[in-house]
Amino acid sequence: MRAVIAWWDLGDSDQTIDSLRDHLGTEGVTQWTKVPGLRLKIWLSDRPGNRWGGAMLWDHGHPAEGQALPPNRATELIGYPPTERVEFDIEVVVEAGTARICS
Repeated sequence: MRAVIAWWDLGDSDQTIDSLRDHLGTEGVTQWTKVPGLRLKIWLSDRPGNRWGGAMLWDHGHPAEGQALPPNRATELIGYPPTERVEFDIEVVVEAGTARICS
């Protein structure tokens, strides 16, 4: 599995954590439910740091090169790409009382 975490510093944006959360209630979530290879997508907020972010867990080999993904609404709404974006391999997952080696 592969993890991707992206954070936006909202200091230069007109968007706020509250406005972005409101957006999730009206759009931006359901289109991710059918993305091949996406195990989990989490939207994150850090109010003390004034940051908005997301974390995605992907099956090995996903997203495939050239794979169509839903629009990145956070980038569109915030007005710029993530301030920080990191990718790394997942070695082990513990979920609901079970453990799975991922590599």
